[in-house]
Amino acid sequence: MTTPRAVLIGPPGSGKSTVGRLLADRLGVGFRDTDTDVEAVAGKPVSDIFVDDGEERFRELEAAAVRGALAGHDGVLSLGGGAVLDPATRELLSGHFVVYLQVGLSDAVKRVGLGSARPLLVLNPRSRLKQLMEERRPVYESLASLTVATDDRDPADVADEIVKELPS
Repeated sequence: MTTPRAVLIGPPGSGKSTVGRLLADRLGVGFRDTDTDVEAVAGKPVSDIFVDDGEERFRELEAAAVRGALAGHDGVLSLGGGAVLDPATRELLSGHFVVYLQVGLSDAVKRVGLGSARPLLVLNPRSRLKQLMEERRPVYESLASLTVATDDRDPADVADEIVKELPS
């Protein structure tokens, strides 16, 4: 069975995609982002899926993308910030090396931008991002094999820290 070397989780703005690509480069493996997989299946951006089809449909597509990636990707895998809300996904993550990229609100806001096209942050983005981070933090922490703080850090340093902690 093929499984990812590392699965990155965390809120929007934590650096999952940026750090994930750097980590994959350092390990000489591929990088995969489940949001990109969802967009490929739906044929449209995540924000359009939310508007056209609703969050429930997006979550269905996301759960399927995570299932497929966990079973068939041997590189670094980045999950969308809310993917861990699905109980089946949490169960599937058991036994994987899961890295929680922890970020504070001010750094997340700087990285995400308050005018972004992130569908869950449309109304009062700063307040909504804070709420999402607080709601999801216990889930991220419970799933993490490793927690890495990303505030005020260069993504390359974060990737290097993960490499040092990866099981052989």
